[in-house]
Amino acid sequence: MTIQGFRTLRKYSIMLGAVASAMSLSSAPANAAGDLLVAPTRVVLDGQRGTEVILNNIGSETATYRISLELRRMNADGRLEDVSDEQVNEIETAAKAMIRYAPRRVTLPPNQPQAIRLGVRAPEGLADGEYRVHLLFRAIPKARSVTEQAETEGGMTIALTPIYGVTIPVIVRYGNLHATAAIANGRMIESPEGKSLAFDLSRTGDRSTYGEIRVTKAGLDEPIMVARGIAVYPEVDKRTVTLPAPPEIAAQLTGAITVEYHETANAGGGLIAKTDMVLR
Repeated sequence: MTIQGFRTLRKYSIMLGAVASAMSLSSAPANAAGDLLVAPTRVVLDGQRGTEVILNNIGSETATYRISLELRRMNADGRLEDVSDEQVNEIETAAKAMIRYAPRRVTLPPNQPQAIRLGVRAPEGLADGEYRVHLLFRAIPKARSVTEQAETEGGMTIALTPIYGVTIPVIVRYGNLHATAAIANGRMIESPEGKSLAFDLSRTGDRSTYGEIRVTKAGLDEPIMVARGIAVYPEVDKRTVTLPAPPEIAAQLTGAITVEYHETANAGGGLIAKTDMVLR
């Protein structure tokens, strides 16, 4: 991929679970943690072609990153949880075995992009379905020289070094797969952080759904809320979506509203699911 191509990728928007009013929406160009920028933030392969993920060190010092494959499962709250070796099932084993990537470790000077090549090698007789791994980019902390510490009676000095990482899903779809979704049980909930709009997002079919939530109200030209990067993965039939609502947004949610689930713009932007609800 060219540097110009990377600059284009940086324009892609991602707001995973983030919520804002239409007048104040801001978008991040890619997944970022510490000084590492990764684009795109999600990869979908058809089982035959490969692609590239671009890393960029946006810090002021040279940094080294290790790349590895992780297995994670979605729970009923929409959170992704690590899968231990004892919990791995056949689909996850197949997913991890078929993904090829290189390099597995990179050292990047400041503002230096690096392409990570991704490919798929599907085994003979692979069953139709969706297979997913998560690609983890983790910073390797620099070795620190040992310096003389002030003596303390029977004590020691411990230095804590934060280790940053970015994870993106890599999805392989094999066969002719379909999915539909539905929205139900809309409600306002209270938490120590304030009010939130919550609803159940269900999925049927043999693949995941992914897109953005738009909350609209009659008489308003712009959506009240937009949340991007909302997925329902095949391991769950239903998940709860919770969207924090600042006081000025919560006030607008009272009464009749419409909640829509759309594909991303680069997938066509089509409507996946829609429902009307009345909140009090």
